Amino acid sequence: MAQQPPWHSPRSHRRCLPPPTHPTAATLTAAHPPSSAKSKPAVSATPCLSLLSFGKPSKSPTALPAPPPETQIAKLFPNLFGQPSSTLVPGEGLKKDQALRIGVVLSGGQAPGGHNVISGIFDYLQQCTTGSTMLGFKGGPAGIMNCKYVELTSEFIFPYRNQGGFHMICSGRDKIESPEQFKQADETTKKLDLDGLVIIGGDDSNTNACLLAENFRSKKLKTRVIGCPKTIDGDLKCKEVPTSFGFDTACKVIPTWVWPKKLFLTHLKQLKYIYAEMIGNVMTDARSTGKYYHFVRLMGRAASHITLECALQTHPNITVIGEERKMSGDFFPATEESLLLDIQNDKNEYPPRSIVAARKLTLKNVTDYITDIICKRAELGFNYGVILIPEGLIDFIPEVQQLIGELNEILAHDVVDAGGQWKRKLRNQSQQLFDFLPEAIQEQLLLERDPHGNVQVAKIETEKMLIQMVDTELEKRRQEKSYKGQFKGQSHFFGYEGRCGLPTNFDANYCYALGYGAGALLHAGKTGLISSVGNLGGPVEEWTVGGTALTSLMDVERRHGKFKPVIKKAMVELEGAPYKKFASVRDDWALKNRYVSPGPVQFVGPTANETNHTLTLELGAQA
Repeated sequence: MAQQPPWHSPRSHRRCLPPPTHPTAATLTAAHPPSSAKSKPAVSATPCLSLLSFGKPSKSPTALPAPPPETQIAKLFPNLFGQPSSTLVPGEGLKKDQALRIGVVLSGGQAPGGHNVISGIFDYLQQCTTGSTMLGFKGGPAGIMNCKYVELTSEFIFPYRNQGGFHMICSGRDKIESPEQFKQADETTKKLDLDGLVIIGGDDSNTNACLLAENFRSKKLKTRVIGCPKTIDGDLKCKEVPTSFGFDTACKVIPTWVWPKKLFLTHLKQLKYIYAEMIGNVMTDARSTGKYYHFVRLMGRAASHITLECALQTHPNITVIGEERKMSGDFFPATEESLLLDIQNDKNEYPPRSIVAARKLTLKNVTDYITDIICKRAELGFNYGVILIPEGLIDFIPEVQQLIGELNEILAHDVVDAGGQWKRKLRNQSQQLFDFLPEAIQEQLLLERDPHGNVQVAKIETEKMLIQMVDTELEKRRQEKSYKGQFKGQSHFFGYEGRCGLPTNFDANYCYALGYGAGALLHAGKTGLISSVGNLGGPVEEWTVGGTALTSLMDVERRHGKFKPVIKKAMVELEGAPYKKFASVRDDWALKNRYVSPGPVQFVGPTANETNHTLTLELGAQA
């Protein structure tokens, strides 16, 4: 039997708990050169770290605008800025007789696989150090500030291995940002004598990890901080961090049938799970009744990765991708030159809006696009269909984006009075839009922001608003005798259902590798890095593990009325392979029912270890 790498997560045949014994320690695959690992026997060699020669990692290819001048980030992180990334290589170098005290915290929303990250850290400490202690902070970052923790032992962790959820120690959305909160974190790390802290979370949580690492180093505290990339939204990624954990499970579906040759793929591999499975069920319902249009809103606060991945898997009639610049009839991404020309020709806007907003996408554009396809399908005898919408769509529409920006400033500094006097602080265009929106949407736009200053888009029922607007437009066309079909809209929001499912084989192994790597990075004295796993297109045995400098992912955004450092979200790239593949078939899916209805997840068999379409395409392979 082939030797498994130390980060390979064991899984039993029936998806029960893995054997109680931990994986055997082995040499770690070297990132450069790949052949070095093959020349070493698979023995219990202690991994060491080798600094990559390229220094700071390159910027994410998925970042939309250019980052601010590096001097801004350098001033905010004087003790971390410029440090190189690291990669694990086989060999000696770390003291195995060293006893470490490591803390771990789950931050933000749940994502499948979080327990395996903790398991990977624990197993590294057990295998590669002597007498180490691991503490789990309860309830997220608040556990750090309040010094609420539990000691993690083999018996405590065992029932949670390969299981979904974050209930081992629970999570929270608190943020450590005020001087008093940093002081509380300092006191906790001193009291517990922590050598290291692993923060498992999304972009905002890893921004907090970077701030904590800078804080500890500036005060010459010994506690080092490593982040791990978590979010089902898929918007925390870059060249060195190809994906965040949980995205694969939330979207995925896996297959076994063959499509007719006339379709764009002869053999369509599919991975079955959560969102795609539920969308498939809705598609079967639409076809069975023949009288409903299902408007499905999917998770994705900022980016449309989940919506795009689910579309590639299930083939809905209409998919709205928030990052698309132009919506009128067909979708065509605008070139940068044409967007700049639009800005130059826009004499009435000051200050000039961003390139993202330059195409002036409006709610009516979205409504007309959906309505046009519904009318065409009615002519073909189809009065049903499935429409996918990202939950963050409303924040992509420039006129709404402008409104939200103004509302953020008002909510950050003023009180929204019942008499509506606060509206006078809105620009005329924004006030007209706000008054035009349904009352329910108005109330949802005014909800309290989350701890990171974001609009709670999960509470904005965009799908219901679009159903109302499409119904109104169709009735208008019916009066004009240009539409003779029947329309009944059904709304759905597939959200929390995808956050705590059993992790797929990919997420189970990926999370374990992230945790194992985080343990090694702390053992080597590293701080301010995010654990990263490379070569994900290959088998687990060939994956590489290391750490990427968090400051290299940083940008500056306006939050709560102030400019603050944040990790830039990775949006759907309109020039990327996943979007181009979708764009090449969307017209066919619009008028023809190419539905794919996936079943439950598969953990064994020839397709159980397949990666999702998005990652496969981004890595340059054929889906």
